Amino acid sequence: MEKEQYRSVIRSLFLDEKSRSEIKERLDAVYGDSSPSMATVKNWFNEFQRGRTSVFDEPRPSAPKTATTECNVTKFHDLILADRRLKVREIAETVGISKDRVGHTLHEILGMRKLLPRWVPRLVTSVNKRNRETTSEQCLTLFKRNPKKFLRRFVTIDETWIHWYTPETKEQGVE
Repeated sequence: MEKEQYRSVIRSLFLDEKSRSEIKERLDAVYGDSSPSMATVKNWFNEFQRGRTSVFDEPRPSAPKTATTECNVTKFHDLILADRRLKVREIAETVGISKDRVGHTLHEILGMRKLLPRWVPRLVTSVNKRNRETTSEQCLTLFKRNPKKFLRRFVTIDETWIHWYTPETKEQGVE
């Protein structure tokens, strides 16, 4: 049974001028172990006594989500690119928001993870893809203007990771 349905029963019994304990006894008799607790019965009895008529939850105010703005995401990314050994606590202190939000932004939005003492991108993120797309479009425009001049100046780079040393323990990889 939904909680609103229990509240409706409590309200109905309240309107029949039953006491809190009588309402609890009736709920236990009908619903057994699945009936609401005495604390819940007391809470809703008091609410109805104060004049409340609705059995539905009222919208709760929540804090605006300002920590994961585009500006903060860019700040985090710039800080990590400048020093990949930063700790979440240090980033939180620098930007002035909670460690939880910094961790969420790094892991979920930027797709980074801590590999030994450094932050590394997990996969190519949407930001990386957008940057690559923009760069490719600019290169294509330059190529269409003058192909010979463009090819003479164009340099490509292969993004290959070469592991020349694999530490056996975390302590060896700290350096």
